[in-house]
Order: sequence, then structure tokens, then C-alpha cells
Amino acid sequence: MSLILNPAFAQTFAPPVMEARRWLNETPLPDGLPLMNLSQAAPVDPPPAAMRQAMARAMEQDPEVHLYSPVLGNGPLRERLAARIAALYGGTVTTDHVALTSGCNQAFCAAIATLAGPGDAVILPAPWYFNHVMWLSMTGVEAVALPTGADLLPDPERAEGLITPRTKAITLVSPNNPGGVEYPPELLAAFADLARRHGIALIVDETYRDFHTQDGPPHGLFADPDWDDTFIHLYSFSKAYRLTGHRVGAIAASPARLAEIEKFLDTVTICVSGPGQMAALWGLENLEDWLAGERAEILRRRAAMLDGFKRLDGWTLLGCGAYFAYARHPYDAASPDVAKRLLAEAGVLLLPGTMFRPEGDNSGATEMRIAFANADVAQIGTLMDRLQAAL
Repeated sequence: MSLILNPAFAQTFAPPVMEARRWLNETPLPDGLPLMNLSQAAPVDPPPAAMRQAMARAMEQDPEVHLYSPVLGNGPLRERLAARIAALYGGTVTTDHVALTSGCNQAFCAAIATLAGPGDAVILPAPWYFNHVMWLSMTGVEAVALPTGADLLPDPERAEGLITPRTKAITLVSPNNPGGVEYPPELLAAFADLARRHGIALIVDETYRDFHTQDGPPHGLFADPDWDDTFIHLYSFSKAYRLTGHRVGAIAASPARLAEIEKFLDTVTICVSGPGQMAALWGLENLEDWLAGERAEILRRRAAMLDGFKRLDGWTLLGCGAYFAYARHPYDAASPDVAKRLLAEAGVLLLPGTMFRPEGDNSGATEMRIAFANADVAQIGTLMDRLQAAL
């Protein structure tokens, strides 16, 4: 019997990270070179010990942690997160503006589900985050690529030329995945103005906000008293507190939109996991200094990447920040073949740029993403040595 399949799923590409894992299973590693897996942007260490201990106590002693929470999340966590957003960015953000989701990917899916349906369109800068594009494809929404230049920054004027009556939103990721670049406040403000003029939404995924190179607010969008007319903010506790397996993300939007998002969440997951919400609240209350230390370490690793590329022949660094570097490779071969070669000859697993570009965009064939956040400064030095030797 043939597989009965939704045509939208049949047309959606397979998860790129899973494809890279298949390469690992199929490729013998070079003798004497342990694997450097720089393919995925997820912390590999567990949460800090104090958080794990608090979670263990809650699991044993707090019956509420095992029960359904309100669909939009536990009140104390929503209240605390709203206060943190307001304090960091300025402006008015209340508990009614905030909902919890099962990871930031679900926050994006929920937002899109309330904005767009089959035949509609959403604009995303390319190179783009592939999971965003996968969700759009599976729901029949067209992902419209907004080409970026050598600096990987999107141009609002160019974006305006892509807007049609089918366009429902523009999605930006800053600090960017996969590019690593940070969008300047004035650029984000220009996109907010663009979205408002055309009556569409501006979604800004700030999963990696806690690792921004600049102190203070990354933008001033929340300072607009009418910010929730247009702006939808996405956030992830997974990167901040190493809670990837507990799936805790967040969304800030208008109360009216959250009422619609509640329909999506109640149908899909009902609520975020109790231990995850408990941990996120505990982190907000207790780990500010620890998180500052994590940020400082990521910035040290970023500096090591910048220094390393200065001595790396042939490669061109296009963007570097938060968890990622995005670079042009020097090989006379397409990036998927380069990725497999580097795995076999240098023991380094990177993702090719073709995974972050629309089909037919030849730029991806010359590009690689390096997820360096799980490599310390010494390991980044080793990475540069291996890439240089592979030349």
C-alpha cells in the first residue's frame, strides 16, 4: 500500500540536522582525530548544578509540577518574564502580553498559525533558519527569500519590493541563525515601520539574545507604546539555561493574538512541561550572574573565531556572533561535498550553506555554517588548525 501523505509534507525537505547525523554514521573518521561536531546550535552541558537540585526538589515535593498548567503558561513565570522584558527593553510589557511555549520553534509555529494559511506568504532573509521554512512549507505558506549582501543584513527597501497582498509577515532572527550577525537597532526599527505601513506582522526571533555582543537592549521596539500592533517577539530558555530537553520558549505579542495562540497550544501540547517552567522561573530568579558568565564565555569564543579566521587561508568570514560563524569556503566543490570531505579528512562536522538557502540559490554551494558555541577557546584553535591542514 502506498503511503497516504499530505502533499505539503511531501514537498517539505527532510530535517538537515538529521541528514548530518546520517553522514556521521556513514563516514569513517580519520585516525587520531576525535570528532569535532560543530553542526548543531544546542548546549551539550546540563543546566547548572544548583538548578538541577532545585528541579529535583520540585519533582519530589511539589505536586503541581506534574500537572497541567494553564495553556499560556504558569502565571508567576509569565509575570517574571514580562518584567524582565520590560526592564531590559523599556516600554510596557505585562503578563497578558506573554505566553510560554514548548521551545522557541513552537513559538514561531504558533505565531504563524494565527497569521497565515495556505496560499499566504512570509518574507525571510536568506540564508535562513531551515526549521522556519519547514513549518511554512508544511502549512502551505510560501517562504519568500529576501536576499542579503556580503554583510548578511537584510534591506528594508528590498523587502518592501517583495510584499504582495498575500504577505502576512516578515520574520527576522537576531543574533542570526545561521549567519551570526546582529541586526542594528535602527535596522529593526526600519522593518517595524515597514510592517506597520503595510499592515503585516514583524516576527523577531531572539533565541540568542542573551549572547549579544552589546550591553543593554538590542533594539527599541518595545518602547513604542503600540508595539503589539505589529511586533511579535520570540525567546528561548533552552539556550539561556541549557534547558533544551525541557522545551521552554516564549512569545510576547498582543493579548488578542495570544487568545488565538491559546487555541493552537491547547490543541498541540496543552501546556509546557511543569519541570521546564519551574526551572525557567528559578533561572530568572537566581541565575542572572551565572548567565552573565555564560555570555562572557560565548564572547570569548567569538573572539577566538575572529582571530582564527585571520590566519585561515582562503576562507572568508561573512558573519560571527552568538553561537555561529558563517563563512565562504575556498574549495572548488559544492558545500555538501566539502562538508563530507571535512568530516572524513579532518574529523570536523559542519553544515553546508545549501541547507540555509532556497533551492536554486547557488550562494549556498560556497558557504558553511560553524556552530562554535560548544567548542572552548582551545578547541577553536584546534578547529582552525584542522581547517588549515585540510587545505
